[in-house]
Amino acid sequence: MNVDVLVVGGGLGGVAAALAALRRGRTVLITEETDWLGGQLTTQAVPPDEHPWIEQFGCTASYRALRNGIREHYRNWYPLSERGRTAQYLNPGEGTVSPLCHEPRVAAAVIDAMLAPWTAAGRLRVLYRHRPIAADVAGDRVRAVIVEDPDGNRRELAAPYVIDATELGDLLPLTGTEHVTGFESRERTGEPHAPAEAQPDNMQAFSWCFALDHRAGEDHTIDKPAEYDFWQSFSPEFWGGPLVSLTAPDPRTLQPYARSFVPNAGPDGDIVADQSRSAGDSELWVFRRIVSRRMFTDGLVGSDVTLVNWPMIDYFLGPLIGVSDEEKAKHLASSRQLSLSMLYWLQTEAPRPDGGTGWPGLRLRGDVLGTGDGFAKAPYTRESRRIEAEYTVVEQDLSLEVRGEHGSVVYPDSVGVGAYRIDLHPSTGLETYIDVGATPYHVPLGALLPVRIDNLLPAAKNIGTTHITNGCYRMHPTEWNIGEVAGSLAAYCLEHRLAPRQVRADPRRFHDFRASLVRAGVEVGWPRIGGY
Repeated sequence: MNVDVLVVGGGLGGVAAALAALRRGRTVLITEETDWLGGQLTTQAVPPDEHPWIEQFGCTASYRALRNGIREHYRNWYPLSERGRTAQYLNPGEGTVSPLCHEPRVAAAVIDAMLAPWTAAGRLRVLYRHRPIAADVAGDRVRAVIVEDPDGNRRELAAPYVIDATELGDLLPLTGTEHVTGFESRERTGEPHAPAEAQPDNMQAFSWCFALDHRAGEDHTIDKPAEYDFWQSFSPEFWGGPLVSLTAPDPRTLQPYARSFVPNAGPDGDIVADQSRSAGDSELWVFRRIVSRRMFTDGLVGSDVTLVNWPMIDYFLGPLIGVSDEEKAKHLASSRQLSLSMLYWLQTEAPRPDGGTGWPGLRLRGDVLGTGDGFAKAPYTRESRRIEAEYTVVEQDLSLEVRGEHGSVVYPDSVGVGAYRIDLHPSTGLETYIDVGATPYHVPLGALLPVRIDNLLPAAKNIGTTHITNGCYRMHPTEWNIGEVAGSLAAYCLEHRLAPRQVRADPRRFHDFRASLVRAGVEVGWPRIGGY
């Protein structure tokens, strides 16, 4: 199967890369391990983590089209209440984590609609339930990628440009692309929060999310999970108590504090969905709520639906990278057991305001996640293999402590923007949060260019960041921006018969390429106010 651009991985970066290449006249093939596109927004069931200016600026036009499309889907097809109809920025779930908390299946439908014209035109094909298992590499070029479906059938996919949009950077070892994992050393990066020695096996926790509603007076208690006794008594030294509880450290102060959890509770007034003002997780039911009853007509929704992606289900007893298939499977299964244990504890032991314990009416809602078991289709992964890049973004480039009022480094090859704190969850080295204030940052083209391989481009969490800066570059709008640039660059290089590194090295070519990005709605710099 031959196309112009092969995109391996159908997450947000992969979708953005495909759209960008298609709009520039190229043919594209996407492979995806699940049966949905959208990655962390859909298959991993994580409402978008975004900066406080997202409704005005700070993302690409196509990412804004995705967000607008999600809202229009609700306006067109859902019976909204007056509150929902009149909301300037419709937030269907009224979650505090984001001004756009919504059902993952809605995002999946909108992404399919964005790609539908290209499928109809015969210029896009998507292979669902296929994973990469090998690659054909000649010198510094990837000639083909071999993928496999669940039945063991294999296909060889060839393209002049290959984009790695997998969640874990799976093409990097398969193609021999130089890459790193885990913590780099302080000697190598100079980062204030880097360890003295490299820790390649020390990676952020991953989480297996699930969705819940609450049916008062009903009993939906699940069977006691096989690993419940272990998880119910597991108390990491830095946690301040059992992991399975309502208590967890504050990522910024590291002091444990108890969250509240009351199904279908929430403030009567407006929701403040701005993580720059508050982490938002003090009330867990509202934190990542994706369906709010009061946004729809009376009687439509019997219960809110909330998405459980809480600190208490962070799995950090082993990584998914650099281990055998058997070890990986063990960690994935144990992560699901942790999530099930959290649910069982909520149903049977969680304290209630009336002095009782347990909420047996909590019910898994796999239908909103496209599954039969209540879990997301895939685990939420926060860290990937990362390319050895022509330029690597380091903590000093954007740390608020280092940069202060000067703002982040403005790279001469900036091709995008993003903003988020450096937010690192507990890691497989059994270490606590690293949470560092960060200025709004830029995306350098050099971070998308491998040091050697000519025709492979990253489009997800696998760009040239460090373990530390990955903590802010991994967020939804930044991943989309990265993917859009990767797809645009592949198409530009095909049109002009250039290699990606030639585009960056030649000022005339680079400015021509960046101008094309700007015309397509990519913001390559932050607004400057008052000379700053």
